[in-house]
Amino acid sequence: MSVTTGLSAVSSQVRRQYHFVYDWKNMPEAQKYCREKYTDLATIDNMEDVKMLNNTVDRSKVSEYFWIGLYDDVNSWRWSLSDTSFYRDGETEFRLWKTGQPNNANSSQYCTGMYDGQWEDFDCESHFKSVCMDVRGLNVTFVLITTLMNWTEAQSYCREHHTDLASVRNTAENQQVNDTVPAGQKAWIGLFRDSWKWSDGSSSSFRHWYERQPDNSDGKDACVTSDFGRDGKWWDDVCDKKRPFICYIAMTTKQVIKVRLETKDSSLDLNDPAVMEQMLKEVQQRLKDQGVKGDVKLSWRKQADGKVFHEEEEETKKKKKTRRKRDEI
Repeated sequence: MSVTTGLSAVSSQVRRQYHFVYDWKNMPEAQKYCREKYTDLATIDNMEDVKMLNNTVDRSKVSEYFWIGLYDDVNSWRWSLSDTSFYRDGETEFRLWKTGQPNNANSSQYCTGMYDGQWEDFDCESHFKSVCMDVRGLNVTFVLITTLMNWTEAQSYCREHHTDLASVRNTAENQQVNDTVPAGQKAWIGLFRDSWKWSDGSSSSFRHWYERQPDNSDGKDACVTSDFGRDGKWWDDVCDKKRPFICYIAMTTKQVIKVRLETKDSSLDLNDPAVMEQMLKEVQQRLKDQGVKGDVKLSWRKQADGKVFHEEEEETKKKKKTRRKRDEI
């Protein structure tokens, strides 16, 4: 039995069409504008994007700082132990920061340590002692680890030998943790946050910082500008400042391919949703095996009668056989 259908392939490996907006807005206003008029604030993936933007900007209007979509997620603090059953209402939000903390000094402090009973944000690569916890039902005990480690190493150690890095849910537990740490010494606890993110949720890790950037010189530089007076290099900046900005429109590619299938099992219903889903998975896997990059979404194309597959007419099959024989001759 031979059947034909259309296979729709949509590539979500986004190509971006950038748009410079020369109205002056702060970053949240610019983000809102881009999401309403375009797709989002600009995500920049590589040096080709940087070169294209450098060649496109109208320097007779503005030549320097334009908002792009990168920002520092300063409000994303969360605990290493994510099990929600471990926390009562409000306990995941308990904080005991030292005055002036967290301050994200040098724009590089995403992890939390305890120092004389109060919390400070530190560079995650710093080497401190750490406090692990053992959770047994309702009982929690805290254990000081004296080996100096960075935060990620401490997290891995605690998860391997205990339950996790210490979560501190209330003032009583804060006192228990503090009692394990020698006076005047620092120790990691399990609170951490995300660093730089793109407004559209992209996972792009490309960065194009200017020298000694980011530095959080104003103490609240959580947004990013591209400076076309310096070849599009990036600077961290205060989000409330008014700047021009760059939006983008996502351009995706869609292609419909005619597919002809042959099956020896005439009882197999190719229009069965489960069968169609399995075939899509197999095609998707073959694309990956052949090195096709990007997130390609596949779907079957329904025809006018609502069906996907239609058996070929006998006359059509005869013509194809005749054509094959001629090709062989």
